[in-house]
Amino acid sequence: MLLASSIRKSLDVTWVIALAGPAGGGVTLSRGERYGTLGGVTDAATDAALVRRAREALDGGSPWRARDLLQGYVAEHRDPTALALLGEVLHDMGDEPGAGAAWFGAGVRGPEVDAAIAAWREKHDDDFGDMWRSLPASVRRAPRSPKVDALRTKAMQADEARDSARREDPGAQDGMDAAQVISWVIAAVFVVCAVVGLITILGWIFPNA
Repeated sequence: MLLASSIRKSLDVTWVIALAGPAGGGVTLSRGERYGTLGGVTDAATDAALVRRAREALDGGSPWRARDLLQGYVAEHRDPTALALLGEVLHDMGDEPGAGAAWFGAGVRGPEVDAAIAAWREKHDDDFGDMWRSLPASVRRAPRSPKVDALRTKAMQADEARDSARREDPGAQDGMDAAQVISWVIAAVFVVCAVVGLITILGWIFPNA
């Protein structure tokens, strides 16, 4: 059974959405609130109608439509509820890394969330820069949650270290190109040898040619 469907059938279970507060803080929400009720979770700019349309598309068996609506919306609007729902949609569609990025941005917690975030990290090989750039634009804009801000700091440090290494050793960037040149030379040698061998064999077969 789809995760989102099972969740909607279990309204007595609660999730914790960690807002910008100290570790262990956050707000405990009911399933109804988890899926779009505006009770203090979303900001004043929340487009409740769009989130409702996304839920209706999901209920109607069109998760791709819900995904497109939510991805377009969270690119411009910081809305933890929409981000959390986007994570559910992506998770149900089999996109665990995408779900992990959405849930990380929303501050959602839970075992399945942890697994999705691990898949997100694995996809980017723990490259903080790539992880940072994979977050929706609205999540990356200030003010940011402490976790997102920490990721931004690590991404900036990693990018600076990479740029510094390139400045100190410009030839390091050419390592792959040099390897490619060597492989091409070896391939060319093999081709030449093959052609010479073919000509020699033809000379044996047709000595008077």
